[in-house]
Order: sequence, then C-alpha cells, then structure tokens
Amino acid sequence: MGTNTGTRARGRLRELAVGPACAVLAFCVVPAGLLAGPSAGWRAALPMTVAVLGALAVASLHTRDRIIPVAAASVAVSSALGTLFGDPPTLETATGVATLVEITGLLLLVCLVARYAGTRQAFVLCTVLGALASTALLRLQLPPTVMEAAAQSSFFALGAIAAAATGGGMRTLETRRIRAVHEARRSQRLQLAGDLHDFVAHDVSGIVVLAQAAQVIGADRPEEVLPLLRQIEASGLQALGSMDRTVHMLRSSDGTAPAPAVRDATDASPPVAYGLEDIVDAVDRFRTACRAEVRLDMDRSPERIGRVPREVASTAHRVVMEALTNIRRHAGTAPWVTVSVTPGPERPRPVLIVSVTNGRPTGGETADGRLGDRERPGASGLRGLAERARALGGTLESGVHGEHGEHGEHGWRVTAVLPLD
Repeated sequence: MGTNTGTRARGRLRELAVGPACAVLAFCVVPAGLLAGPSAGWRAALPMTVAVLGALAVASLHTRDRIIPVAAASVAVSSALGTLFGDPPTLETATGVATLVEITGLLLLVCLVARYAGTRQAFVLCTVLGALASTALLRLQLPPTVMEAAAQSSFFALGAIAAAATGGGMRTLETRRIRAVHEARRSQRLQLAGDLHDFVAHDVSGIVVLAQAAQVIGADRPEEVLPLLRQIEASGLQALGSMDRTVHMLRSSDGTAPAPAVRDATDASPPVAYGLEDIVDAVDRFRTACRAEVRLDMDRSPERIGRVPREVASTAHRVVMEALTNIRRHAGTAPWVTVSVTPGPERPRPVLIVSVTNGRPTGGETADGRLGDRERPGASGLRGLAERARALGGTLESGVHGEHGEHGEHGWRVTAVLPLD
C-alpha cells in the first residue's frame, strides 16, 4: 500500500508539472512562429504554430470539457487550409522545417486525442488529423502522378497509425490500472467485512446466548444473573477489542499509524494478526458460555507455535472461531466439542491440521448438513475460509463426521489442512 501511495504521489506531481511546462513551451512557440514567418512563409508558419499550440493545449487541459474537440478542430482547419491554399511546392529549408514541425505537432495531437478523447470522438478526430499529417508533405513536392501521391501519403500515414496506437495503448493501460484499483479496494472491503464477521460474530453470538440464559433464570434464580452479566460485559469488550484490532491492522496495511485516540496508552506494540495462541482464549470463552464439554488438543509450547507461519496461524484461528460460532448458533445443545490443532505428517509436505468437532445436538436441534451453511447476508463463513485455505495451498472440508463418532453418535466436523511451507 505504501508503494501504491508513492506511485500515486509521483503521478500527481507529474500531472502538476505538465501544465507549467506546456505554458512555457507555448510562450516559446509563438515567438518562434513569428520569427519563422518571413523565411518559411506565413502559410507554412501559421499552421505549424497552431498545430503545436493545439497539442500543448490538449496535453495540459485535456480534463476540461470540449477542450479536445475545439483544439483538434482548430488544428485540422488550419492544417487543411495550409495544404489547400499554401504556397506552391518548394524545397526551401525553412519551409520544409516548418512543415515537419507541423507534422510532428499533428502526430502528437493524434496520440493525445487517442489517449484522452471519447472512443467515437477519438476515431473521427484521429482519422482527420492523421490524413492531414500524411498529406502535409505534398506542400513541398508534388509527385508526378496521382498514384504516386497516394502511395506517398499512405506510407506516411503509418506514422499517424503508430501515434494513434500509442495513445490507445496508454488509454488501455490506464483503464486496466483503474479497474485494478477498484478491484483491490473491493477486495479490501470484502476482507474487512469477513474479518469483522469472523471475529466479532463469535463474541456477539456468545452475548446472545448469555442474554437468553439470563432471561430464563432471572425469575427463579436471580442470584445467578450477576455472573452472566459479567460474562456479557466481557464478551462485549472482547467484541469491541476485535473490531479495534481489525481497524488497526487495516490502517497498518495502508501504511498509516493507528489513531492515538483509539489506542490504549499502555499498548505501544503495533497490532498483529491473530495466531495459534489466541485459539486458547477463544476456546476458554466458548467453554464459559456453553454447557458442552469442551476439549482443546493443541501443543501450546512457544517452539511449536513459533514454527507455524503467521498467515497459516491466522487462518487456523479463523477456522476455529467460525466453527465455534456456527456450533453456538446452530448446535447450542451439543453435548461435547473438540478442538484439535495438530501437525500432520511431514510427507509429502508438512501440514497443520485444524479440526473442530461437535456431538449431535439434543432437544430438537440437528446438524444434518446445515451447520455452517446458514450464513447471514454479507458473512464470509466457511466458504470464504475455504477460498483462503486454497489460496495457501490447503483445503477446508465440513460435514457429518460419520454415523458413529468418538462419543457414540454422529455430529459435525470442520477440518482444515494447511501447508506449513
């Protein structure tokens, strides 16, 4: 992002420098045309001056409405009059130089029109200006026959075609760049939305469950409401922290520092992506907010955690968060939940296997192929995580884990296999 910002800044500086440079050249062209008039002839010097001034006007003022057609039409009329009513053909050096300068201005104008004008407008103007540029040399010497004159003009028309192709190529590159910027911004927005969903939905769903439990026991056991309120407060603070952390990471990726007003004064370290160490806290919070037997199988040693790449660790954390959120939303009465984050076989390549399994829900809830599929609009869910796993070279699968699981009944399992190299 910092590189893109620097590129945009350099492009902006170039745009700001074009106007003054064109203005200086315009002030030089007018006296040059006046000085060339007596020696080259005014019928050659005036079209030359108009052609160069028109090209400079389009180069510096192309963003203004109608500047391109007005400048191109003025140059076309001037050049056509110079060709039709100019002096008799002559090989004088001054006249030849003026004509060549005029042709150069016409070709530059063709390039600029192809670059900045609308498609239909560019086609018409480039055709007219290219024809004038290819026939301007007839002012110096007429070929003996019409066929030779047509052949000479056709040959020199290749220059106009090359100029139009150059301008069109620059237009295509700019269009692609703008499209790429729009796609990148859209991708960033979708990623931010996915991060907020994956991180915050877990805590929000916990708040909902705890609030529902408080309503149920509030009348009969009011003494148990206060601990639930504390848990609701903790989950709310965790959700706010997740949102702050996501925004901080977004600002850091843009090359800007987080705003001091939203940073904790005691936290001087920059925010980093979630990793394996955060899975422990996520499982503990899930355990306190549900009645299921929750078990975590993961090597928590710093050596093992340090060997997992940050992107893989972040994806593993998001898989666990999404799976636990779906269990809380769709299988809240599951009797047991097992979270496993273990290294897989070293061959053919070392992998990290992340698995979240729950038992069959009781009390009418089912996990019959629907767990994780019922997503809210805008949620990234398991589909988004599957795409992220594939981007890392891994896989993510979810479904019923067998007719008889480890506890004697079938449930639901989410498994991600993430390469470590």
